[in-house]
This record gives sequence, C-alpha cells and structure tokens, in this order.
Amino acid sequence: MSGGLLFQAFVYLLAAVVTVPLAKKLGLGSVLGYLLAGVVIGPFGLRLLGGEGQDVMHFAEFGVVMMLFVIGLELEPNLLWRLRAPILGLGGLQVLSTTLVLAGIGVAAGLPWQAALTAGMTLSLSSTAIVLQTLQEKGLLKTAGGQSSFSVLLFQDIAVIPMLAIVPLLSTAKTSAAGVAHDASGLSAGLPGWAKTLMVLAAVSVIVLGGRYLGRPLFRALARTRLREIFTAAVLLLVIGIALLMTQVGLSPALGTFLAGVVLANSEYRHELESDIEPFKGLLLGLFFISVGASVDFALIGARPGLILGLVGGVVAVKFAVLLILARAFGLSQDQALLFAFGLPQVGEFAFVLFSFATQQGVLAREITSPLVAVVALSMAITPLLLLLNERLVQPRLGTREGPRREHDRVEGESPVLIAGFGSFGATVGRLLRANGVETTVLDHDSDRVDLLRRMGLTVYYGDATRHDLLHTAGAERARLLVIALDSPEKTLALVHLARKHFPQLVILARAFDWADAHDLIEAGVDHVYRESLDTSLRLGTDAMRLLGFRAYESRRAAQKFLEHDEESLRELTAQRRDVGYLSAVRRRIEDLERMLRADRDQPGLSRDAGWDAESLREEFGRKR
Repeated sequence: MSGGLLFQAFVYLLAAVVTVPLAKKLGLGSVLGYLLAGVVIGPFGLRLLGGEGQDVMHFAEFGVVMMLFVIGLELEPNLLWRLRAPILGLGGLQVLSTTLVLAGIGVAAGLPWQAALTAGMTLSLSSTAIVLQTLQEKGLLKTAGGQSSFSVLLFQDIAVIPMLAIVPLLSTAKTSAAGVAHDASGLSAGLPGWAKTLMVLAAVSVIVLGGRYLGRPLFRALARTRLREIFTAAVLLLVIGIALLMTQVGLSPALGTFLAGVVLANSEYRHELESDIEPFKGLLLGLFFISVGASVDFALIGARPGLILGLVGGVVAVKFAVLLILARAFGLSQDQALLFAFGLPQVGEFAFVLFSFATQQGVLAREITSPLVAVVALSMAITPLLLLLNERLVQPRLGTREGPRREHDRVEGESPVLIAGFGSFGATVGRLLRANGVETTVLDHDSDRVDLLRRMGLTVYYGDATRHDLLHTAGAERARLLVIALDSPEKTLALVHLARKHFPQLVILARAFDWADAHDLIEAGVDHVYRESLDTSLRLGTDAMRLLGFRAYESRRAAQKFLEHDEESLRELTAQRRDVGYLSAVRRRIEDLERMLRADRDQPGLSRDAGWDAESLREEFGRKR
C-alpha cells in the first residue's frame, strides 16, 4: 500500500504518536517505542511503507544525515580537549580491541583477512543516537558511566573518517558491479584504491579549511541581513553542498554532514544554528529510529534464525566483555562499569554506511553484508531492553555491591535529615544544614561522586535511595525530614511513593523541574515542592526591576507577592490539571496576578517606603542638596 510522500509522512507520524507515549507509560522509553513503531508499519509488519523496504531506507538516510549534522555541531573544541584522555584512551582502546577480537573471529570462521578486518571495524561502533537519547531520558548522562559512554561514542564518530579512508585499500577486487554503479557519475570513477583514498583526504581537507577561512565571513555577512530564514537556508545549502561533494568522492552524505557540523562547531554562530535546528532534532531522531525498526529483515531472520540470533548474541557478548574489562581498567566502579557495558554493546548507525561502502568497493560480498545488516538492526533494537535489564535486575543485585578496595557503606548513626541525591542542588542544601550544625545522612547512586565527596570530608553514603532496605538502614523510621534532590523526575516520584508508603512520618521536601513535575509531586503527597529555577528567576527579575528604576522595597515586595501567588496557583491548579478547563484556569490565575500586583503597586505611600533602600536615599538626598 502506498500513497506517495504525504501518505508515508502521515503513517510515520501516526505510528510515533500512538506507540511512543504507550512505550513511555510502560517504562520502556521513547527509543524502543520508535523502534516498535517501525516494526509495525514496516515491510514485514502492516506493510504500510514500501513492500521491499526501499522507501524506508530513504527516510533512514535522511534521518542519519540530519542527526549526524547535529552531533557534529555539538563537538566543541573545549569539550574535546577536556575529554581527551577518555576519548583517546578509553575510546581508542575500545575500537582497537573490539576490532581485533571480532576480526580474529572472522578469520577463524574462514573470511579473508581484509573482509574480517572491515567487518570488525564496522561492528566495533555503537549507536550514538540510541545510547545518548536513552541515557538522557533516564538521567544517567552526567554519571561517570554516562560520561565514559559519551567519550567512547565521540571517538567512534570521529574514527569513521579513517575507516572510510581505509576500506578502499582493503579491496581485493579491481572493480565490482556495485562499485561501478556507485562511482559511475562520481569524481572517483575508475580510480585505483590509493587514488580514492587521496581524494577522500583531499575532500576532508577542503571542508575543514573552507569552513575555517570562508565560513565565518559568509555567516557574518548573512547575519547582517537580520533575516533568519536566509541564515537557515545558508546552513542547509552548506550541508547539502558538502554532502554532494562527499558523494562525488564515493563517500556517504551522512559523513559529509557530520563533517559540516564539526566545521560549524568552531563558529561563533553555532548557538544560532543550534537554536534553528533544535525543534527538528527530536523528530528527526525519531524518524531514524522508526526507519531502523522498519529495516529489520524478518524474512531473512525467519529463513536463518540460528545464524542471525547467534551473530547478534556473539557480537553483543564480545563487545560487552571488552567494554566491561576496559571500564574496570580505567577505574570505573562496578555499577558505573555495568552501565557503560550494558549501554554500548550494540552496533551503530554508521554500520549501514560502512557495510554499503564496503560492498561497493568489493571488500565484502552481499552474502556477508545482508545478515550483518540484520544483526545491526536487531542489536540496536534490543539496546533499550538491555539498559532496562541493567536498571531493574542487574544493578539491584550486582551494581550496589562494594568494590574490593572500598570500605563498607553501612550507614553509621542516625540523623534528623536524609538527603537523596548530592549533585549541585542537594550539595547546596547539605552544606547549608551542616554549616548550621544540622547532621544529615546523604545517599547518592553515583559511587565515583561518593568517593570524591568523602575525600573532601563530607559524610556521604553510596546507594540507591529508591530501595526500601537502604532507606530503612539509613534511619528513615526515625528521621524527621527527607530532602529529595535527585536529577530524574521519574526517580523522584518513585522515592516519594516509597517514602509515603513505608515512612509516613517523614516530611518530604522535593526538588521539581517544572510545573508538570510539581503537579505530580503534590498529587503524590509531597509536603514542600521546590522548583529549581524559581528563586533564581525571581532574583533576576528583582534585579531587572531595580535597574529599570524601581525601588528595592517595591521590587522585592513584588517578587514576594509573585511567589506567594505562584505557590497558591500551583496547588489550586494541581486539582484541575486533568480538567477540560485547565488552560482557562491558568489564564485566570495569570490575570489575577497582574491585577493584584498593579493594585499593590498603586497603594499610597508604597513608593516612598525607602527605609531600607540606602542607595535610593543617597540619590534622593543628593538631588535635594
């Protein structure tokens, strides 16, 4: 069934809208929802898109192209320099070790060493899109395991460039039917392997040098027009132009746009570009995930299930073992090493590009790449399930065990205050209480951060605060307050439900991220909810009023009135959040606030109450003299 481009776009969007919220509600995450949507609407599901799957792969190529542009755009030089040790050390060893192990297995299975090496390099890569999206959703990107995963993925993205340059050198065939077809209209048509390699390096050099010396003047001139659409059009022109150049030298457009993003990352206009592209980023990633799900060749899997599933299990097991060994060798604690190993054992989206390119160059036969492409798609599809397995089964049993060099984390003594989460938010609360002589028991799930804070002299214990046994051991039955400063709304809500069920005497003070999060916490019975940016925002607004000529008393009184009204509105609107008239109620509260502040500002004598406004008094006294 097919109705053209509009019909396919409609099917993609409908599948995403239906399956992703369902997957999120079941705790599976949005990535798995997109993958399942692709399976359902793909050639081997309802067959709503392209019987042979070709249309789906066109969409996948577009998703990869735009996704890699955004990834390249975020590669700031400062970030690369700060992470140089884990990027080059951990990332380099991961790619090298995995390549050698998988290539050795390929040679033992009877493949030529050139084909085995190419397959090993390709299978050593992991999925940047799926891993980063999933870790970000779970609030794990800032942990030691999350940062190590980011470093390895960064190295892999960069390593694709030399891999694509090496593949032509491994070609054992002078030409291939696919290669001729691919290069017939390109600049590299008919050239030997070494010449193609030089052409690839020359194209990369042109992009880097051109971006450095021509990009900034061009964007500066366009920025002076103050026409945002022209600026965006110029970015797309650059992306498409570089993609065409890379196609002409026999490389993937996806790699070209990745390089374009890297070039623009050095520009002072990078933030403007990011703001233009950000609204499309999530949707384009979702498009890519749907395409991956739709590209799974169930016919091939059904014809050779033992081979395909064996390859998936073998590749995932080998990569998992290499990742776990390297993580421990680089000093990651057990729980963070498990997160790292469970996050990266899949094969990445670049594998589609590399396998296609290797086939065109005559390095790999289609009889080899066809099952390997199915392995790539399946390994990507099970990634959210692997992370779910780690989170719910492995971490509670293995991740929280003490390392051999670390002393036990039994909570000693009892404190009136329990603090769950000791990042920047929780640390500020804990330091304030400690400075005023209030003893606290702090629980944090990042073992590396716990060790660091202990070395700084703070009393912090390692453990997952959402576990009932740990809360009991920490003295929750006799504590007075529970301060929740976790960096995940989901975990915060889970801890609230646990504390309310088993320790009802605790007064809970919880960090909220936005109104929706605050509504959830109030409904769950939280006594005091604190939106993390509210007080800072009011401070900024107060200073802005002062700079505009308002007196200190007047501006601070307005901020206090605003805070009181906002807290009252939050609790009132929580009861109406699922009603049809919720938005109307919100509008009424906004109008009430504006009327109240105007009436308060117009009170007689308010503007003259400057008894604690020393600066205004000095200015007034100077004018009178």
